[in-house]
Amino acid sequence: MSTTALLLVLAAAVCHAGWNIVAHGVSRLGTPFLWWGAVASAVLWLPVVPFTGGLGESAGGLAVGAGVSAVLHVVYMTVLQRGYAVGNLSTVYATARGSGPAVSAGLAVLLLGEQLPVTAVVGIAVVVVGVVATGLIDRSPSTSPASRLLGSSEPSAPARARPRLDPGIAWGLLTGLAIASYTIWDAHALRTWGLSPVSFMVGVTLVEIVFYSASLGRRRDELVAVARRHWPRVLAFGVLSPLSYILVLTAIQTAPVALVAPARETSVVMVAVFGALVLREGSLVRRLTASTVVLGGIALLAL
Repeated sequence: MSTTALLLVLAAAVCHAGWNIVAHGVSRLGTPFLWWGAVASAVLWLPVVPFTGGLGESAGGLAVGAGVSAVLHVVYMTVLQRGYAVGNLSTVYATARGSGPAVSAGLAVLLLGEQLPVTAVVGIAVVVVGVVATGLIDRSPSTSPASRLLGSSEPSAPARARPRLDPGIAWGLLTGLAIASYTIWDAHALRTWGLSPVSFMVGVTLVEIVFYSASLGRRRDELVAVARRHWPRVLAFGVLSPLSYILVLTAIQTAPVALVAPARETSVVMVAVFGALVLREGSLVRRLTASTVVLGGIALLAL
């Protein structure tokens, strides 16, 4: 992977970690927050389209590509928000970001015809192992984040029958499948129709607004209250979430998806540190140790 592509992906990782931390803080709000996030994204990024390649080479391709991608992104965001509501931030995030690139790399080889050197295959494996270890190495079976945020006095998990599979892991795996789906489709759309990353992302966001509007139902009454109370988070989401993926889309125009998808998982290092320092989710030392494995894998991908 070229130095330019790697720098784009690393910048995307910083933005991605930022908006995930923002989203975790309001995970209980669900669709009303996602609706505002999509609106903010569209309003903030639409004026940038004329200066970043316009609509690209095919308006029809943009419509089809963005439409399908929007459906996949809505599934991704919905599953991710649900995971954050029932599981630890680091567990959900690490499981999703570990399984996502592994599946993406496999599909990129099978469906997009990409070829990988042995060092890249080893690097992908190292990144996946490090990502999963970062989130799971010192997982605690304590009360869920939702109950902690609500100040619940219910007994912790050990006092009740423990489920066979941590819900954070289950939702993280589902999120990973969603990540792989939109990653492969988006790469195909941009390469096939010569689309601009910014206009593509704005198109996806506009379609998302339609989906979220239809799913609000009675929760429409909550929109004003959410905007008044959480507008700084909405604005942060509106800037960072699209920017993160615009950078990734730019990178996959010149670099293999199978390499870009794992490389962006350096964001897990940042989220792991935040989870340990702020949310008290596990040992900072252990998570930093596991995170160095991720960085080692990134170094292999950069060769």
